[in-house]
Amino acid sequence: MTETKLPESQKAARYHPSENKIKVDTTPLPKPKADELLIKVHSSSLCHSDVMLLEPNDAGLILGDGSPVTIGHEATGTILFVPDSCTDPKLKVGAKIGFLCPFNVCYECEGCQVHNLWCKNENKGMRGFGADGFFQEYVATHWRNAHLLPEGMDVYTAAPLFCAGITSWHGVTNAGIKPGEWMAIIGCGGLGHLGIQYAKKLGYSVIGIDLVDGQLEEAKASGADHVFNPVTDGDYVAKVKEITKGGCHAAVNFTASRRAYDSTPALLRINGILMVVGIPNEPLTFSPMDLAMQKFRIGGGNNGTPQMLGPCIDFSAKHGVKPHVTNFKIEQIQEMIDLMHDGKARGRLAVRWD
Repeated sequence: MTETKLPESQKAARYHPSENKIKVDTTPLPKPKADELLIKVHSSSLCHSDVMLLEPNDAGLILGDGSPVTIGHEATGTILFVPDSCTDPKLKVGAKIGFLCPFNVCYECEGCQVHNLWCKNENKGMRGFGADGFFQEYVATHWRNAHLLPEGMDVYTAAPLFCAGITSWHGVTNAGIKPGEWMAIIGCGGLGHLGIQYAKKLGYSVIGIDLVDGQLEEAKASGADHVFNPVTDGDYVAKVKEITKGGCHAAVNFTASRRAYDSTPALLRINGILMVVGIPNEPLTFSPMDLAMQKFRIGGGNNGTPQMLGPCIDFSAKHGVKPHVTNFKIEQIQEMIDLMHDGKARGRLAVRWD
C-alpha cells in the first residue's frame, strides 16, 4: 500500500451517544475500500455542527446507530495510497489535499449536483455524523472527495477551507450582489471571518455584526468596514441604514440563532436578500407578505459538493484568504469544545497531528 510503515492503532475524538460526551479513544486505522484514498491527516478543525452532536437538534443530523463515532468533517492531509479506480492525475501518493465528507454517494444523480445529502442512494451520509469522521490520525475517503491544495497553501492551516471556507464562499457568492454594494455578515466567528475576507476580495462593502466583542475584533482584522454589537448598541439598525443609505443589499447569517435571524431582515434595503447559512435548532419564521411583496428575498448557502470546491480553493490561494487557526493537541478536544460553546473561539480551532 505504501512504503511508510503504519501503526496498528491511532488516536481519535469520538462522540459517545450513550454518555453524550466526546472522548479521545484509541482505534484501529481505517482500511480503504474500493475507490478510497488513505490519508495521513495533518490538521482537523472543529465546526459548530460537530458540537451540535451534544445538543438536542431538529436539524436532521444523522447520528448512526448509537455506537461511538469519530467526529469531524474539516481536514487536510497527505495521500498515502491511491486506488486503481482514481482518474484524477493530480491525486498522487505524497500529494497534499483537503477533502469533503460524503460517503456512499453516487456523485452523478440530480441530487448530487446540489448536495450529496440529496443523493438517490438510500444509505448515503456525511462522515462525522453517520460514519467515522476526520478527527483521527488517518482517514479513508473516496478519491472524488479530495482536492489538491494549490502551491503555497499551508496544509496545517487550510483545513477550515473545506467546510467553513466553501460554506462561507457559497453564502457570499450566492447572494449575487455587485462590487461596491453592501453586505452584512451576521456571526463573525469561524465562518464569518472567512465570509468577510471573501466579500472584501470580491469588492463588497462589509458590515460585521456579532454579540461578542472578540469576534468583532476578528471581523475588523478580516477587513470589515464597520462592526456592531447589538448588545451594546441599541441603535445599530438605524446606523446600518444610515451608513448604507437605506440598508444592505445582502445579509449573510452564519449563526445558529433564531433571534439573530429574526432581526436580520431589518438590516436589508427593499428587495435585499437574506442568505441562510447557519442552522438553528428551531425552525425559522418569515412573513409571507414580506416575501410575496418582495420586501426581501431568501437564499441559501452550504458546503456544496466536491466538484464545487475548485473556485473557492483557487480564489482563496490567489487572493490570500486565510483562516485564523488556533492549534491544539487532540487531548485538548474538550477545551476546544468549551471555547466554541462559550463564544470565545476566534476564527477556527484545530488539532495539529504532527
